[in-house]
Amino acid sequence: AAAVGLYLLTRRLRKSGVMFLLFLLAIVPSGHGCPEECLCSLQTVKCQNKDLDKIPHFIPNNTKILFVSGNSISRISGDSFPTRLELLTDLHLSGNELEYVDTMAFNNLPNLVRLDLSNNTLQNFNESAFPNDTKLQHLNLSRSLHNHSTTDELLNFLRSGNLVNLTVLDLSNNDLVILPSDIFTHLSSLVSLSLQNTSIINIHNGTLRVPPLRELDLRNNSLKHLSSKMMAEFSLKPDLRIQLAGNPWLCNCFIEDTLMWLKNSTQVVDVQNLTCTNPKDLRHQPLLQLEKYELKCSMEMKGVLGTSYVFLGLVLALIGVIFLLVLYLNRKGIKRWMYNIRDACRDHMEGYHYRYEINSDPRLANLSINSDV
Repeated sequence: AAAVGLYLLTRRLRKSGVMFLLFLLAIVPSGHGCPEECLCSLQTVKCQNKDLDKIPHFIPNNTKILFVSGNSISRISGDSFPTRLELLTDLHLSGNELEYVDTMAFNNLPNLVRLDLSNNTLQNFNESAFPNDTKLQHLNLSRSLHNHSTTDELLNFLRSGNLVNLTVLDLSNNDLVILPSDIFTHLSSLVSLSLQNTSIINIHNGTLRVPPLRELDLRNNSLKHLSSKMMAEFSLKPDLRIQLAGNPWLCNCFIEDTLMWLKNSTQVVDVQNLTCTNPKDLRHQPLLQLEKYELKCSMEMKGVLGTSYVFLGLVLALIGVIFLLVLYLNRKGIKRWMYNIRDACRDHMEGYHYRYEINSDPRLANLSINSDV
């Protein structure tokens, strides 16, 4: 009995030792040790708010989630990840004052699925930053595009054709104003797009045609009404859910088609929160409660036409003043030109008069013939 008890005890200890060893293997990163600037737990590495100017090297090979946010990393290049991290799926680089993403920056992250580049100051994003077979699905660029004049060029990487697996794109809180019409053409898997607070005033026809969107966030922009082409494009995607609250809706005759579409469509999930911003007498009035007679379309149109006529009158008056000023400044030249025309006309008329006298007097005519002979 004692021997049996000893055997069972030994077996339990051995089993406990194996379990402890497995636990250690799970928590201790393989390949490399944890960088001294970071904290490593299981397969997550956190290097946050350490005032780093580059990605720490020797990231453990089994890392799945890497946080390098809140530092001062201005550039990501191919040297930022010198070793291949096959298991890395999530990379967080927010709040780094990041300006440049170079070619092949993420080539050693073949299984990257989520990339957070929010709260940066991107100046250039190379079209070849991702490998051709990238598996990226979520991309966050919120508050990262601060230079409106270079936005189109900066977002060229979205046209590269490499991001065919991208499903979620966050461009919120950027000064976009107007989206290039072909910016999403190659994002054939995009289902969620956030354009919240991007100062958008309109969306060109065809901009959202390709992506199979299901979620579109257009809150807090500068939309005053929806164009007929935009509404038609939305209607082509019956599963699309749109958020439009926080826009400065102008409740005049131009919004009639928008109101009709909002009342008949089920795509706008926050339609109850849409209110007029102007004119003042309709401010805060819910759009769905507006009636056609409240829009005062005829008065609005008269005001527009009146303003146009006044402007046209001012332009014509300015042209007239400029014309008179030119005449005044060139009065001597004009006077000389008129005298020259008068003298030319006089000489011409004298020639005609002389010929008339010759033709009317036979003697002068014979004299002229003899002189010619």
